[in-house]
Amino acid sequence: MTALAARVGTHQARRRRWVPQLTGWGFVLPATLVIVGLSLFPAVWALLLSLRDGDLLTGGEYVGLQNYRDMLGDAALAAAAGHTLVYTVLFVPGSVVLGLALALALNLKIRLIGFYRTCFFVPYVVSAAATGILANFVFDPDSGIVNAGLKALGLPPMAFLQDPGQAMLTLVVISLWGGVGMPAVVYLAALQDIPRELIEAARVDGGSGRHVLHHVVLPQLRPATVFLVIWQTITALQLFDLVYTTTKGQPLDSTTTIVFYLYRQAFQLFHSGYGTAIAYVLFLVTLAVSGAVLWRSAR
Repeated sequence: MTALAARVGTHQARRRRWVPQLTGWGFVLPATLVIVGLSLFPAVWALLLSLRDGDLLTGGEYVGLQNYRDMLGDAALAAAAGHTLVYTVLFVPGSVVLGLALALALNLKIRLIGFYRTCFFVPYVVSAAATGILANFVFDPDSGIVNAGLKALGLPPMAFLQDPGQAMLTLVVISLWGGVGMPAVVYLAALQDIPRELIEAARVDGGSGRHVLHHVVLPQLRPATVFLVIWQTITALQLFDLVYTTTKGQPLDSTTTIVFYLYRQAFQLFHSGYGTAIAYVLFLVTLAVSGAVLWRSAR
């Protein structure tokens, strides 16, 4: 009788332990299945498509790794990778540094600070497509407001998006205007989490504003900086909508990025297998860059 009571007690205890866990899984399992299904199915389908010579309408022939081998001798793809690299090198450090400067300014106790914070964040919530359409009017060589300002200052007009030597730099400027709000908000939240006692103690010890920023504030912002570098790098490597709404890769393909190139291959030339192969390589590059940044920050 005592052994039977012990077994019953053990069974009830085990049931009480499992019921809350099963209840929790019952709530999250439907959403988990939907999310995993929507993520894994396109990824697996795209991987299979990258091994075929398809055109999105027909399955095409199985070509194995031929699409990946073709990428090694594709000069246009190499040029698009170079344009993306230039854009990433200019955009990521620029957005992080400008975001930090804006956050330091917006962290000051001044009048109408909420209005200023909203003004700098609004461009970020506007879609890149709308930003690109607006940029076409602002940087128009004949009737744009920027050239009007240059003319008022006695400077010669510039072609901006219509000049192969200026188009990519103009895209970087447009991206910084539209995307700097996000780093500013992240840094602003991180600044407000720094203990005031820490900054006051540094000042009491004789530290100037520059020393406090360098030795106290910036180390406290390191997690936010790592997150922003990874996030902005992924954003830069996936640049498409701004290119599509402004230059469409022109002039002379000087603004053709990797994502725009794979879009052209998959949806304009109907080389869907080759386009998905490029997408997979871009995914691996993005994963490697993110892992390298995390590894470097953890040392």
